[in-house]
Amino acid sequence: MFFILSKLLQYFTSPFLWIMAFFVFGLFSRNQVKKRWAFRIGLVLLFFFSNPFISNEVWLAWEPEAVLMKDVKTYDAAIVLTGVTEPNRSPHDRVHYQEGAERILDAVQLYKMGKVKKIIISGGSGAIKNVARTEAESLQQTALFAGVPQQDILLEQLSKNTRENAQFTKELLGQHPEVQKLLLITSAFHMRRAQGCFEKVGLTFDTFPADFQTHDRSFHLDDLLIPTAEALRDWTRIIHEWVGVITYKLLGYS
Repeated sequence: MFFILSKLLQYFTSPFLWIMAFFVFGLFSRNQVKKRWAFRIGLVLLFFFSNPFISNEVWLAWEPEAVLMKDVKTYDAAIVLTGVTEPNRSPHDRVHYQEGAERILDAVQLYKMGKVKKIIISGGSGAIKNVARTEAESLQQTALFAGVPQQDILLEQLSKNTRENAQFTKELLGQHPEVQKLLLITSAFHMRRAQGCFEKVGLTFDTFPADFQTHDRSFHLDDLLIPTAEALRDWTRIIHEWVGVITYKLLGYS
């Protein structure tokens, strides 16, 4: 039930939906005062949420500080969270990535640098319908093609959300007592929720945020004044993450 509700919640955390609601209300309202106010609010929200400067500033405040590769210590394993592939896209002889491929690519680089000895990939499928393979298997394919030996990759393929990532990864680690020192890798914007979930199940680890969505602060007129669809999309993603963090806290998942 939680999995289904979390999917539905994605639609209600979209600023585009809120903006359209005001415009539709203004279009059909018979009260002229309410009609004008609805259109005004819709326009203000549209400008605010489509402004790339405001969006980037919010993301800069939310994403944790980056960790330089050279400063990473040596770990028994890196835990890589999934949620970055398109499992229902054909052809199925390759991995189709959304944003976030840096999660596995950074893990592979750290492995090649000798910073991590194994890679644990955690994630079943975040899709409601059946898929050709789990997300963990998809990321494993990338790691194998990059030259990581099969014996140095561990898969957790049951989880459907971040809470289950933590629960099932802990169960997997129970079968590998030799793996003690851990590094958690996920997208920077997702790290707060992931860190809370993994701490909740009692794991000790360091973090390595990846897949940063921000860019250096810019006061160029294009960023200050010209609205973009990308900014609107970025707001949808970060609001969804905020709701996820709050929900997980209220339910005691993190």
